[in-house]
Amino acid sequence: MFTVKEKIIDLGDGRTITLETGKMARQADGSVLLKMGKTMLLATVVSATKAKEDTDFMPLSVEYKEKYASSGRFPGGFMKREARASDYEILVSRMVDRALRPLFPDDFHAETFVTINLISADMDIIPDALAGLAASAALAVSDVPFNGPMSEVRVARINNKFIVNPTATQLKEADIDLMVGATYDNILMVEGEMKEVSEEEMLEALKVAHDTIKIHCKAQMEFAQEVGKTVKREYCHEVNDEDLRKKIWAETYDKCYQAAKSSTADKHKRIETFESIVSEFLGQYNQENPVNETLVKKYYRDVLKEASRRLVLDDNIRLDGRKPEEIRPIVCEIDILPTTHGSALFTRGETQSLTTVTLGTKLDEKIIDDVLNKGSEKFTLHYNFPPFATGEAKASRGLSRREIGHGNLAHRALKNMMPSDDENPYAIRVVSDILESNGSSSMATVCAGTLALMDAGIKLKKPVSGIAMGLITDKETKKYAVLSDILGDEDHLGDMDFKVTGTRDGITATQMDIKVEGLSFEILTKALNQAKVGRMHILDIMTQVIAEPRAELKPHAPRIEMLTIPKELIGALIGPGGKVIQEIQRTTGATIIVEEVDGHGDVNIFGKNAEIITAALDWVKKIVTVPEIGQVYKGKVKTIVQFGAFVEILPNKDGLLHISEIEWKKIAKVEDVLKEGQEVEVKIIDIDPKTGKIKLSRKELLPRPPRPEPEKKDPEQIQNN
Repeated sequence: MFTVKEKIIDLGDGRTITLETGKMARQADGSVLLKMGKTMLLATVVSATKAKEDTDFMPLSVEYKEKYASSGRFPGGFMKREARASDYEILVSRMVDRALRPLFPDDFHAETFVTINLISADMDIIPDALAGLAASAALAVSDVPFNGPMSEVRVARINNKFIVNPTATQLKEADIDLMVGATYDNILMVEGEMKEVSEEEMLEALKVAHDTIKIHCKAQMEFAQEVGKTVKREYCHEVNDEDLRKKIWAETYDKCYQAAKSSTADKHKRIETFESIVSEFLGQYNQENPVNETLVKKYYRDVLKEASRRLVLDDNIRLDGRKPEEIRPIVCEIDILPTTHGSALFTRGETQSLTTVTLGTKLDEKIIDDVLNKGSEKFTLHYNFPPFATGEAKASRGLSRREIGHGNLAHRALKNMMPSDDENPYAIRVVSDILESNGSSSMATVCAGTLALMDAGIKLKKPVSGIAMGLITDKETKKYAVLSDILGDEDHLGDMDFKVTGTRDGITATQMDIKVEGLSFEILTKALNQAKVGRMHILDIMTQVIAEPRAELKPHAPRIEMLTIPKELIGALIGPGGKVIQEIQRTTGATIIVEEVDGHGDVNIFGKNAEIITAALDWVKKIVTVPEIGQVYKGKVKTIVQFGAFVEILPNKDGLLHISEIEWKKIAKVEDVLKEGQEVEVKIIDIDPKTGKIKLSRKELLPRPPRPEPEKKDPEQIQNN
């Protein structure tokens, strides 16, 4: 019934990857089951036989999905089934998409859907590093036109040794964590985080990753031959008019070039100038002399792209008049929102981020409940990109994948510079709202995030800045130009979008998309070194505004006090049914969180001001204090009995004040001196080691009356006697 084909990829370290087709999902255009250890990914591809009318782009959809059953778990929530994609699934989908998309033919416009399902999960094998290989293999064994194969791997440096596709356990010790996507010949996509490494170390990691990817690609080529899918389907998705193309180039190129050369830094004015050229061209046509307007605009985009690129390569001038290495004017401001815990406004040219910092308790930490990862996250960063940022007249309709991806990049840039848990008791939320955008809003988020965190008084280890680099190349002449701080137009018209973040001492995160074949390591080296100069320039401007975190939190920022208590006292602090801790919170207004960690209790006390914190802290200390002989307490008389009184010296801790220990003089009745509810100072004079019963004394804290002097006798009387 099944005609199953397999291909085994030997990774050279005792591990193997198996690609299998012909058994599962046979009605898809291509399907591959990838196996590594106990982890299994099922990748499928289905492409429409025809393109939709007026489609002039590649409508590719990539979905990475994790099944909870793969790890023997139930999904959370009321419905108990997989629902919307998690942030992690979206990020993996984006990484695969970014590597696949450039490999489809430019004139292929059929809707194409790539789906990768995690159907069996080994908890120590990270599946995101295998998703790209599975997707590419599914395309390789299909008849869908594809200029691959490609693969993706993770490369990590652990104890100064590079490991490809490390285990989840190993990755915890890494100082470099890079995901790299590439074909046999070219790197396509890079994304990852580092702990302040040099440019040379990052390039070395890329080379290690590419060597492994070559093995994956060769195996896929052989697999496609064995399956018999080396010939792809025929298609015709474009109708072209070569005479019209030549006419547009002849009549608009020089105008475009001059407009680009004399254009301003104002994006909207520049767009208006370029649109007026194509409008003028269309003006020669009417109903009697019609023209395909869609084709005109398509060909004109090619003209505009070439004119803008030649301007950089031939005249060393960019669309906004800058030199290739020049960075737009930067303005940094902090503390601009009076009621936030920290805030900053970072403006670079026509890109602007308004970023805020909010401090919270452990209850505010982000809950993570993914298939392979459960827990909480203390530091979160959210990135919002509303339509008005680019002057678009449309409503915001939920969170986009782009917003999740850009926020994740900024989060990775800053996370390794955040203070340790011992130094920082707060849950921290950073929110970047992009108010205007013309290139590299994610890097503006990194810079604004650094400023806002330092404004909030969070003890960042070092400030972080970020910059986006671009590239213009000419295959024929081999000329190229690396562009610092690219515009949105330069991203679309160029051959590379390379974002780099870091401190003065090294790189903390990177994201790169390459749109041209044959990008050499020489060009990558130049781009990284030029990015370093740009990062330092931006850091200089940022540190003129605030050089280090504020010494204190803002007056209106919440406070947290932390203390450690013995494990056996956790129950006393919480009380039966939470009665004690709830009473403290209700009375003082504080929030108290108690956790058992490593055999002891961690107590976090969170309050809006110092008065609340002090009141709650004193109460907690009284509960968890271990009484010692010789200590003095101000207690309350709880019960009077015939032989003395029971005095509450600490919450739920009573001691016996015997009648003989109330005063130095003998008293007939306890009620002659004490009353129930009366506050009285007492001292612990004994604790029974077996029962823990406490004996108290009041008289030891009172002045001891002088001893009566002995009666003197008359000497004469003594003599007579």
